[in-house]
Amino acid sequence: MKNLILLFFITTGLLACEPVKNKDIISGQFAHTVLIWLHNPDSESDKTRLELGLKRLIENSEYIRSAHLGVPALTDREVVDNSYTFCLIVTFGSKEAQDKYQVEPAHKQFLNDCKHLWKRVLIYDSMNQLEETEVLK
Repeated sequence: MKNLILLFFITTGLLACEPVKNKDIISGQFAHTVLIWLHNPDSESDKTRLELGLKRLIENSEYIRSAHLGVPALTDREVVDNSYTFCLIVTFGSKEAQDKYQVEPAHKQFLNDCKHLWKRVLIYDSMNQLEETEVLK
């Protein structure tokens, strides 16, 4: 029985180390990356309010195709900036869909409810150079 358990852990460990063969393509041709710094980054209340606002925005937007809501991973490399409070990455099917998102009620409501919480916002917009049908290896 001990040998079976040991074999299970060895096999599981080896499978966990196997490199990924195929990589997913992010859905959408337009990526909108937003870095947000709060006025009071140590305030749990402000962080909670902004996080809830961002989640509501993602849920209520009719144009967002995919989303990632994150916080700094605290990776320790010279080129990494861990100073922001939240990172939102949302994708859209096109630049035109992103333009509509900018004026839709869900986005306007988010700005109205949360803009007083941040001291700085930095945005990077980009167009996808990969075809959604491509399989990355």
